[in-house]
Amino acid sequence: MESYNIHRAKTQFSKLIERVERGEDILIARDGVTVARLVAEAKPRRKPGRLAGKIKIKKGFDDALPEDFLAAFNGEAD
Repeated sequence: MESYNIHRAKTQFSKLIERVERGEDILIARDGVTVARLVAEAKPRRKPGRLAGKIKIKKGFDDALPEDFLAAFNGEAD
C-alpha cells in the first residue's frame, strides 16, 4: 500500500481516486504518520428475490384511476 503526504495527496487527488476505483488502497500521512486511508466504497451485493413473500401487493393496485381524480390531478377540475 502506497503512502502519500497530505500536500501530495491534495495535488494528485483525482489520480488517487482513479487508483482507488481500480481496487487499490492509499494511505495518507502527516509528518510520516498515517492519518487516513482511501478505500473504495463497499457496494452491497444485490440478491434477487430476497424479499420474496415479504411484500404483498393489494388486488387492484394497478387498476385505472377514477376519471374525476385524473381530471383534478391534471388541473381540469370543475
